[in-house]
Amino acid sequence: MNTQIKEKELKGNKIGGLVLIWVIALYAVSIPLVGVGAAIDLPIISVLAVIWLCAGWIFLLGLKVLKPNEALVLTLFGKYKGTLKGDGFFYVNPFCTSFNPAAGTHLGQSGDIVSKSEATTVATAGTSVRVAESYSKKISLKVMTLSNSKQKVNDVLGNPVEVAVAVMWRVSDTAMAVFNVDNFKEYLSLQCDTAVRNVVKLYPYDVTDNVDTTGDGEADDGSLRGSTELVAKRIKEEIQSKVTEAGLEIVDARITYLAYAPEIAAAMLQRQQAAAVVDARKLIVDGAVGMVELALERLSEKNTVELDEERKAAMVSNLLVVLCGNHDAQPVVNSGNLY
Repeated sequence: MNTQIKEKELKGNKIGGLVLIWVIALYAVSIPLVGVGAAIDLPIISVLAVIWLCAGWIFLLGLKVLKPNEALVLTLFGKYKGTLKGDGFFYVNPFCTSFNPAAGTHLGQSGDIVSKSEATTVATAGTSVRVAESYSKKISLKVMTLSNSKQKVNDVLGNPVEVAVAVMWRVSDTAMAVFNVDNFKEYLSLQCDTAVRNVVKLYPYDVTDNVDTTGDGEADDGSLRGSTELVAKRIKEEIQSKVTEAGLEIVDARITYLAYAPEIAAAMLQRQQAAAVVDARKLIVDGAVGMVELALERLSEKNTVELDEERKAAMVSNLLVVLCGNHDAQPVVNSGNLY
């Protein structure tokens, strides 16, 4: 049965300074005691002094220094002992070891950059970078920003779009992050990619008729381009539901890049241009019809001229051609009889 390990914070361990002074003082006393024991014919004193000089450094292994918003998960012979949190100079059991399986994994994010000294033995794989054993086992509790690379996803209509998301996250439970998943950084990166695909495929790129994006059975006007905030919120909730068991908290999520895939970008641009032309023509025609109706009403009210149905039809045709045409009309002066 798999039981989740909860975080246990170690208290009262900020005595690193006292222990360091104590060890240095004992070393200072042991050096002359080696000769004193031989001089007063008490070899036991010399033996104890030599033993301390040879093994006293072991106590220095228990000294730990932490900066603000840093934590250290400690194990003793494979058993979880607790977590050091907060800034200060700590002392723990010198046989305790720091454990952080994600220490050598560097993602494309803030606060997680490979230094030049570490970059000598770097092997790049996907979005993560593994470094040699020259890294710190400390866990950062700061809010970090993970920017995964662009990925191609099909929207609800099957159109391929490219999406990139920036996720702000932090470690909320160090024990769960270290022990419940194999590598919490890689786990987060994978869940981000999965959440983006699961959410993006529910939306069209642009507003489309007869598409239900909320799951209530009714069509709505949701879209990737027009409902960015809503889409980002759903991505955040999707990621959070997957990484809670890893002791991670998703602070926020934002879409940083959104576009049609290159193979259909040109076709979609032509489609948008055609839709814009149709909408513009519709507006022009509606305005022209209104102007013709107004002209006929004015002529009829003031009895300026009497027109039969045939002449009205010709007049309407001429006015619509003039008002809806792309070019300026050429004036024609009719000096003859109307009939």
